[in-house]
Amino acid sequence: QVQLVESGGDLVQPGGSLRLSCAASGPTLSHYHIGWFRQAPGGQREGVSCISSLDGSTYYADSVKGRFTTSVDKAANTMILQMTRMNAEDAGNYFCAATHGVLRFLPTSGCVFDGQTVWGRGTPVTVSS
Repeated sequence: QVQLVESGGDLVQPGGSLRLSCAASGPTLSHYHIGWFRQAPGGQREGVSCISSLDGSTYYADSVKGRFTTSVDKAANTMILQMTRMNAEDAGNYFCAATHGVLRFLPTSGCVFDGQTVWGRGTPVTVSS
């Protein structure tokens, strides 16, 4: 089973950029639907972005579309989340996840993984001046 470890969380100023990494050990990420999720304190989890293992399609929640980019470094078996033009609503704990289950995308709430899913422990992102 794949294991996931996030890194890169930090304090960033509004309007700034940050790059998160999700390093996978074990099976290659291409065997899974993979994605980034975030949760602010007291808030619900939001599926920020995800990549389908079926055809490589990438999906973004409306809240981050045009600002965030998800990619995979295949050589390093690592998923990247590049975040730009960040704002206070982007703050939270960011998790990466992988599933052999079902990937659903809902424009209003983003990516949803159904079925057994492997989660990383998260990396915190703070947006503040």
